[in-house]
This record gives sequence, structure tokens and C-alpha cells, in this order.
Amino acid sequence: MPHAHAQMGAHPAHGRWLIANLLAQISFGLLAMTLCLPSMQEWGAIFDTRQADVQLTFSGYVVAYGALQLVYGPLSDHHGRKPILMLGLAVAGLASVMAALATDITMLTAARVLQGAGSAASMVVSRSMVQDLFTGAQRTRVMAYIGMALGMCPPLATLIGGQIHVRYGWQTNFVLLAVLAAVLLLATWWGLPRVAKPPAPQGHWLRAMLGAYARLLREPRFLLYVTILAATTATFYVFLGGAPIVLKGYGIGPDGIGWFIMAVPVSYILGNFMTSRLIQQAGESRVMAWGQALTLGGLVVMLALGLFGVQTALAVALPLLLLGFGHGLLNPPALAGTVGVLPALAGSAAAVAGLMQQLTGATGGYLVGLVPHEGAVNLGWMMLAFALTGATAQFFLRRH
Repeated sequence: MPHAHAQMGAHPAHGRWLIANLLAQISFGLLAMTLCLPSMQEWGAIFDTRQADVQLTFSGYVVAYGALQLVYGPLSDHHGRKPILMLGLAVAGLASVMAALATDITMLTAARVLQGAGSAASMVVSRSMVQDLFTGAQRTRVMAYIGMALGMCPPLATLIGGQIHVRYGWQTNFVLLAVLAAVLLLATWWGLPRVAKPPAPQGHWLRAMLGAYARLLREPRFLLYVTILAATTATFYVFLGGAPIVLKGYGIGPDGIGWFIMAVPVSYILGNFMTSRLIQQAGESRVMAWGQALTLGGLVVMLALGLFGVQTALAVALPLLLLGFGHGLLNPPALAGTVGVLPALAGSAAAVAGLMQQLTGATGGYLVGLVPHEGAVNLGWMMLAFALTGATAQFFLRRH
């Protein structure tokens, strides 16, 4: 470990390439999740199936992506980071080829689940390597780069995926993901340093892991923080899953969806920046309260416009600028809260929070397909329901 630090200090260019490599690895899972979102508009007709079945391709990916993070983390602790990351990328690449060759919605859904299972390694292992390889202010800067990269992934991926869909067909997006997985596999092999394994915990690792999770589940404040995070994620994933359907009704095709989806992530990045400026002066509780107010306010405006018959894409996107900004104020303190309740179990806390975010997000993404979306009203009600769940959890958190 000290050797790795010294090497980066002596070779700044090497450090920049290492950061770029890690950012690419971490972004791959979210890229794989969102690149094909524009194609979901047309999969129902292509495969002659219900929209609810199409939504399962999204929800299945998200569930596998969240659940496997609980597994890859301990495995990378015991077998090393690089082998586990390379295994996950190989699985994701194979699944992408399967998806490109899918001839029915069942095969496509299975491929997406396998793709999510493989991509999970890129998130959890690469994030662990940031902790392994960087210290102090440099680690903070890398984490900031990660937040910006992850914030920009959904809009850029939907823009690129929509253009590819229109010009070359939906299968080409999965071919691109297979190629990217192969490139990242080589980048892992040649570009990422081998990190020394941490000391093995006392007792069997699986028993220790389960004991840590059980301890966290007995902490009410931890559960409330996780509920807030899960609610914000589900609200966003309902938007990701439902916006392509609503926008299609407004005449927005696969090549234009990304411009409107961009509203939430861009304002989310700005909200994160403001949180870093406000948290010291205003405090966690007040910043989170502002975040909830902006989130609910944006959804109420979007819903009101829909109820009053304003049927345009901007009537969806513009109010949700408030939601994205609100989530940017909410998520950083909530994430810090999850790992701060029991600092000795910070890693396990992050894994549980990540899993619950993906599970609730997958649930929201699937529920979108069960109701009609001739306008934005049903989408607005669903998003508001999840947002109110988070606001309720925050009310009880303040009482604690």
C-alpha cells in the first residue's frame, strides 16, 4: 500500500491515468443500466409483449446490480480486488452479447439480470480501490470526481443510446457494452495496481458479515437514513423508467429522450456542490429539510401542470430541476448518516444502503409498467408517493 502511494506521488501522469481508469470502471454499471433506456419505448412492439414485461428488463438489472454488491465486497476483501473485478466484467460482457442476440423478452430479461450481476463488481470493487489507493485530500477529490461522473452517466447514456438506437438498431447498444467490458477488462489487467489484501477478520468471514448486518438492522436511526436514501432512489428510478413512456406520448423519440432526462442529474450535481458549501454553516438537519422541500415542491408543480392539462415535455422536465437539486441536498448527508451511526461497521452499512436503494429503485421501475401513462399525472403520483415516504422517515429521524 505505501508503495502504491509513493508511486503515484512520483508519477503524476500515472495518477491521472489511474483516476481515469477507476472512474471508467465505476461508471460502467450505471452506463449499462441506462444506455438502453430509450429502446424500452419500442421493445413492447418489437417483442409483442406488455409494457410491464419490458419494465422487468430494467428492474431485473437493478435488483441484480444491488444484491451482488453485498457479495463482491467481501469476496474482494478475501481474494483481492483485481480478480473479482475482472470476473464481474467478464460476466457483464458475456451478458451484453446475450442481450444483443435476444429474440424474445424472456431472453432479454435474463441477459439484463446477468449483466447487472456482473456490473455490480465494477461499482463496489472500484470504490473499494479508491479507499485503498488514495488518502487525505486526494481521496476526497477522487470521490468528488466519482459523484460528478455518476451524475452525468444517465443523461449522456440516454442521449448516446437513443442516437445509436435510431441509426443502427437497439442491439448495437449491447454490442457497444460488450466492447466496453472487454476494454475495461484489459484496463484492469494492465492499468490497476495489485492491492495487498487486508487482514482477515476473526472467525468465518460469512458469519462476521451476517453479524454486522444484523447489528445494523437493530439501529432505528440507520434504518431511517436508509429509508430516506431508498425513497430518493426509487423516486428517481420511477422517473427513469416512466419518462420514456410519457415523452413518447409527447412526440419525443429515442434520440431526444436524453435531453429531458438530463434535467434531474444536472441539477443533482449542482445540489451536491451546494451541500458541500452549506453543510458546515447550516447543519445536516436543515440542509436535508431544504432538500425534502425542494423535492416535494418540484413534484407538486409537475403533478399540478399535468392535472391542469399542460401536456408538454418541458412541463415534466423543468419542475424536476427542483427535484434533482433537492436530491443533491438530501443524499450526501443521508449517505454520511448511514455510515456514521456505527462507524466500525461503515463498510457493511454502505452495502446495506446500496442494496436497499437498488431494490426499491427496481420496485419503482417495475411499478411504472403496471399503470397507463398517457400524460405525466400517473408518473407524478408514483414519484410523489415515494418522496413522501422519504419525508416521513426524515420526520421521525428528527425526533430521534
